[in-house]
Amino acid sequence: MFVHIVMFKFREENKEANIIQAKQMLENLLGAVPSLRSMDVGVNFIEADRAMDLSIIAVFESKEGLDAYEVHPEHQKVVSFIKSVVEYSKAVDYNKM
Repeated sequence: MFVHIVMFKFREENKEANIIQAKQMLENLLGAVPSLRSMDVGVNFIEADRAMDLSIIAVFESKEGLDAYEVHPEHQKVVSFIKSVVEYSKAVDYNKM
């Protein structure tokens, strides 16, 4: 299994609404992207300097599945929206053997 984790820090402008919209869009990818086996989307509730606002944990059966997800048109729509409302993001991808 291949795991893709991303954490996002959103801009202050319309922050709450943008987080809600991003969460819904990400959750809608399950079922729309065939290679996506599971996705957990979480909204942070603790205020701290090191805290991020939203995180995802997505699981794929193979590296090829993760690669297909990255370029899938539905995923690209989400990427476009998120890039327009976040300050930055951090990601990690690993093979869970």
